[in-house]
Amino acid sequence: MVFKRRARRMRWMVCHRVGPLWLWKALLVFAAIAFAGQLLGVIFNRSIQPERSRSPFPLSSSDVSLGSCRPHTHLMFLKTHKTASSTVLNMLYRFGEERNLNFALPLGYQFGYPLPFNAHRVKGYRGPRITEFHIMGNHMRFNKPEVEKVMPADTFYFSIVRDPVALAESSYAYYKAVAPAFKKAKILGEFAEDPRKYYNPRLRFNHLARNALWFDFGMDHNANFSTVLAKRGVAAVRKAFRLILVSEYFDQSMVLLRHALCWPLDAVVSFSLNARQQTAGGRGGVADSWVGKAVAGVGVGIGSASLGGASPHGLALTEEQRLKLRDWNALDWHLYQAFNKTFWEEVERFGRARMEAEVGHLQTRREVLARVCLRDGGRPVEANRIRDKTIRPYQSGLVKILGYELQPGLDNATRQACLRMIRPEIQYKDHLDARQFPRAAGQAPVIPPGGAHVRKDPGSPPRPGELRGSMGEEQRDWDGSRLARNHSLARAERKDQMR
Repeated sequence: MVFKRRARRMRWMVCHRVGPLWLWKALLVFAAIAFAGQLLGVIFNRSIQPERSRSPFPLSSSDVSLGSCRPHTHLMFLKTHKTASSTVLNMLYRFGEERNLNFALPLGYQFGYPLPFNAHRVKGYRGPRITEFHIMGNHMRFNKPEVEKVMPADTFYFSIVRDPVALAESSYAYYKAVAPAFKKAKILGEFAEDPRKYYNPRLRFNHLARNALWFDFGMDHNANFSTVLAKRGVAAVRKAFRLILVSEYFDQSMVLLRHALCWPLDAVVSFSLNARQQTAGGRGGVADSWVGKAVAGVGVGIGSASLGGASPHGLALTEEQRLKLRDWNALDWHLYQAFNKTFWEEVERFGRARMEAEVGHLQTRREVLARVCLRDGGRPVEANRIRDKTIRPYQSGLVKILGYELQPGLDNATRQACLRMIRPEIQYKDHLDARQFPRAAGQAPVIPPGGAHVRKDPGSPPRPGELRGSMGEEQRDWDGSRLARNHSLARAERKDQMR
């Protein structure tokens, strides 16, 4: 009894001093609900946070590692003509810019081409190994001893080749007004029937009309074909370069390149740059098959290739004419066959099934980024339809060179990443040049080679053949004058010393 009375007294004291018991029960229930709400909120936020923060450009985390390898950052890409090389160079530009690497850039827009490369053509070059350059990739005629003066000993050398018939089609369309041999022939088929009728080896720019790959690799493109000479040339290229890509198998090439360089997937995802419109007139001139070619990266839809439909502007060829072009470009054809064979040997070592899976990943990623970045589902448009003049591609030759428009409403980080993927080669080079060599305050802007009167669109200096009336450094190179060339190199050295 005494115990019960004490218990009742204690309950009374608690209830009257700190509140009734029902109030405590209510408070406990409320606290439990609040705690559960907070816990569920944390779980919910964690579950959705990755979706909110996931960027379409996880450049360093989309596939963090390819094992224990380290990404190559010393790279030399021999940019051959009309082989999708502009698309490859864009990848190098993006990779280097994102990682603040140092580019070996030309004083103009090419390294004194078509003269053999000379180290003094590199902006900022002060002598062997004085400055560390990470990436070199602008057009040159290859000359490895001079390249080795600029690039570190551990540099990864690679290039790209293309079937010489497809290359001739693209070159004819792009350089019709430049190469005298092409200029004289009304259509490509006429040239193919009897190339020697139109070709004079002594005329400048005609190197674009015969064995253009052989020439870019630094060899004599006018030499008479022999099996011994052809094999010697292949051996020289094989010795100088670690990897030769094939334009017709662009996505497979990107997979091999990615693994050779130990790069993340997004570094080799690209949109086709410098593609030409296949038929005349408006947006309808671009075939619907573009998405299957330029976005998916199948075959010759990459780079400077045509976009579906029948060949325009006199580019159609009979099978007999195609054979004649291969015979005319016999050195290139032998080079292409040799490295096409090597390429597929590399694919076999990599594994066919593995290659197919990785190509699928790359194409899927490209489609995702096209939807994120580009207007009209990623369909390329004529340059004059692109509102932003700073990303209009340079125009040359018989056909229109297409470009892209960015999706409106992108946040700044995404817009910058998308812009890198579509910025044309000439404008990108200017952009990197300005970053790497900022001009002193008040210094007059540099007029592009050929003079401002040649091309008024921003960032669009002339290509070979459009330097008439100019005394720019590249024009002196084209003239082939030893005195003018030495004068150019002396000027370059004085500029370097003043910086």
